[in-house]
Amino acid sequence: MIVAPDRMPLPRDFFDRPVLEVAPDLLGRTLVRMSPEGPIELRLTEVEAYSGASDPGSHAYRGRTERNASMFGPPGHAYVYFIYGMWFSLNLVCGPEGTASGVLLRAGEILTGEKLAAERRPKARTPKELAKGPARLATALDIDRNLNCIDICAGPDAPLSVRHGTPAHPDQVRNGPRTGVGGEGAVHPWRFWIDGDPTVSPYRPHVPRNRRTRVA
Repeated sequence: MIVAPDRMPLPRDFFDRPVLEVAPDLLGRTLVRMSPEGPIELRLTEVEAYSGASDPGSHAYRGRTERNASMFGPPGHAYVYFIYGMWFSLNLVCGPEGTASGVLLRAGEILTGEKLAAERRPKARTPKELAKGPARLATALDIDRNLNCIDICAGPDAPLSVRHGTPAHPDQVRNGPRTGVGGEGAVHPWRFWIDGDPTVSPYRPHVPRNRRTRVA
């Protein structure tokens, strides 16, 4: 069967590049989630880059663990993690195998499957809020650890893939500090978004958690 070019996922060599090249190039691309309930297509509008062992903000900064092992795998795979004991977040692995760099998908506009996304995100007040933030995006697309390590370049019928879409024009792309990243990692302006898009999530600086003093 011949597959239309616009249904084919981006090839692996798209992701086999430095993460700071891949991240802004993902803006405007179409993330596709296939599931038994139906497909959802989402135009990516906000992402963040994480550069492995050289990046204090990265999960891979201190080396390989059971949790982050998929980050060290081949490019073009998913890294899904659980955060705050409540939410999942979706990252796309980039660069040569072993470098552990990746792009966090922070927000997007639902193009197809809005009704299904709304059923999963009943608290969203408007369509633009359905995937406005990484946890909301993952919830709307039914992303969980079952998709960790999945090959996003496998084909058009894979559970998760990224298609060409309409890449954002460089004049539309803005960058700044990553949301919620503190310490040395806060200095990197590695959050990228499409300027003026209503689905982009608000920036929030890192706020240290208050820890209760333990009484001996």
